[in-house]
Amino acid sequence: MKKVSIVVPCFNEEENVVPLSEAIIRTFQEELPGYDYEIIFIDNDSQDKTRGLLKEMCAGNSKIKAILNAKNFGQFNSPYYGLLQITGDCGILVAADFQDPIEMIPKFVKEWEKGYKIVCGIKTSSRESKWMYFFRSCYYKMIKRLSQVEQIEHFTGFGLYDRKFIEVLKQLDDPTPFLRGIVAELGFRRKDLEYTQPKRRAGKTSNNFYRLYDAAMLSITSYTKVGLRLATLVGFLCAAFSMAVAAVYLVLKLIYWDRFIAGTAPILIGMFLLGSVQLFFIGMLGEYVLTINSRVMKRPLVVEEERINFDLEEDGE
Repeated sequence: MKKVSIVVPCFNEEENVVPLSEAIIRTFQEELPGYDYEIIFIDNDSQDKTRGLLKEMCAGNSKIKAILNAKNFGQFNSPYYGLLQITGDCGILVAADFQDPIEMIPKFVKEWEKGYKIVCGIKTSSRESKWMYFFRSCYYKMIKRLSQVEQIEHFTGFGLYDRKFIEVLKQLDDPTPFLRGIVAELGFRRKDLEYTQPKRRAGKTSNNFYRLYDAAMLSITSYTKVGLRLATLVGFLCAAFSMAVAAVYLVLKLIYWDRFIAGTAPILIGMFLLGSVQLFFIGMLGEYVLTINSRVMKRPLVVEEERINFDLEEDGE
């Protein structure tokens, strides 16, 4: 019997983890009775009742497992690490807030049985903020144009990953993994399935401007050279413009020595212009350096505080 692993990253999801586990179990019982399953919750240091609920669920069902992180290791490391812990023939990454429809799981498995090693859930629309969906669309189109690697629009990581691809992920040893880009760059034969993203079932999203900015900059610094190339190009253009202005002022001053007064306005404008351009691109270079620094330091993806029900399977083996 093939085994399907469901990986659920969570942070402050006390209102969702129990209904989600029940919905997943019901899906396997009614629509996928021929498959074994495990549900791996990986908690990113929740500050509400999420951890207590996970422990209760694990005590009542050995197929539910939990990894409790020692602290919050971010929105990318935790889901990625959870995928690496699966024991099934494939892993399905699902958000804890029901915005990744559970009814897509049988569809993913069906395509997997056809031979696809990766099955991606692609949002065609969202019942959340229309403005947010619009800005995300603009972002995906921009990255797709700028990246040297084909990027997958409106792919959040929700999808099925074959065991062979999980083994590839284990070999990467990337301390700052960006799963969406890795799937596009290194993925096997892939099938995209469209869905409409529902509203969050309960609770408040932990996404904010900083988290969205972090995701955007990680994808830009990991899969594009646009920041560095743009810095070089703009620097060259500004230098050429400054030299042209200097030459014009010199000629005018030589021709109209007594009548032409250069003044300080051009100097101040030039200083502020070049200063602002330099600061912008120093910040951009800093983003690249930050990404390089994170990779060079080779820190672990996460540090576990506790894992539950994994030893039961090892004992059974």
